[in-house]
Amino acid sequence: MQPSLVRRQLGNLIPPKIATPKLVSAGSGEGLAPLVNFYSRLPKGPAPSPAGGIKAKYFNGKNASAAPAVWVILGLFTVGYTIDYQMHLKHHKNHTH
Repeated sequence: MQPSLVRRQLGNLIPPKIATPKLVSAGSGEGLAPLVNFYSRLPKGPAPSPAGGIKAKYFNGKNASAAPAVWVILGLFTVGYTIDYQMHLKHHKNHTH
């Protein structure tokens, strides 16, 4: 891989270089204001837990229902029946039973 490609892909993971040697060695804290501003806007504390997905939305809790599972079964049955019906029509294309 080209170094520029790696740098571009990792650019959003690595924070920008705000604290340059010139700002840090100046002796006063005024030069670090952009760095402090950058890190003060980052979220603090533990990361929020994921929503839980389909199971948490439909099968757990107060509004638990098996309706999504029933709809999936009916959808698969409908698709299978349609394919079977079309194949059967091809069988009768030139002659009847």
